[in-house]
Amino acid sequence: KDKRSRFWGVYKRVAEEHDGEFLERYTTDMDIVLIFSGLFSAVSTGFIVAMESNLNPDPSDTTNALLKQIVQIGLGNLAEAGTAPVDPGSTWSPSALAVRIQLVAYASLSMSLLAAFGAVLGKQW
Repeated sequence: KDKRSRFWGVYKRVAEEHDGEFLERYTTDMDIVLIFSGLFSAVSTGFIVAMESNLNPDPSDTTNALLKQIVQIGLGNLAEAGTAPVDPGSTWSPSALAVRIQLVAYASLSMSLLAAFGAVLGKQW
């Protein structure tokens, strides 16, 4: 064997050793990212579901307004009851703080799922 063939043999052995260590290290790192992003996504989804009610009007407000109108009609106060049914939900809008919090929660969930997707692609590669 000449010097060039020995060089490439040594190079191949060192490169395979280095690549093996590299792949092992980053495979375990991607496993950690997958576990963390899965847990974070689950917790984040729980908070999003719990906060979803802040973005909708309270249905009991509509029920209470209609019951009040029925009582007024029953008492004979037709003028106070009004002619059109009351719908407090038509004038309701969510607070700016609730919308911002939901926006951040959805953004964090999206980034977590994107990180998990990237880790899966990395493991498949």
